[in-house]
Amino acid sequence: MTAKKELQVRAIKNGTVIDHIPADLLFKVINILELDKCPTSVTIGNNYKSDMLGKKGIIKIAEKFFEAEEINKIALIAPKVKFNIIKDYQVVEKSVVEAPNKVEGIVKCMNPKCITNVEEIYTKFKVVNSSPITLKCHYCEKITDHKNIHIK
Repeated sequence: MTAKKELQVRAIKNGTVIDHIPADLLFKVINILELDKCPTSVTIGNNYKSDMLGKKGIIKIAEKFFEAEEINKIALIAPKVKFNIIKDYQVVEKSVVEAPNKVEGIVKCMNPKCITNVEEIYTKFKVVNSSPITLKCHYCEKITDHKNIHIK
């Protein structure tokens, strides 16, 4: 006899499901994506059992498909989350978020003396480590670890 599998979160017709978010990072992801301003339905679940993470979070956003810049923001905070694109209740695309090689304009340099914090200059970072994320500022060469990344 097989165990009955029950849905913990209702299906969406069209939109994006962000899955395998580490439970302790779920609300940071919500803030980065500014989901409090989303005009469509958003379903948020946290502390679901996960073999991979122990506990995970999940977000379902109806009628919303994310741009590369938004996905890169998530990659800096929670690499390895899964994005599922849903169309007509079917998963049409799955992808695992990975850190980009460089990050431009979306992270604040943690060095208060960096020129990007003094003048209106577009920030640029090289990703020097992807697990955990570590960034190096193009201008002042200050290293920012994953705990100190501040998304603009």
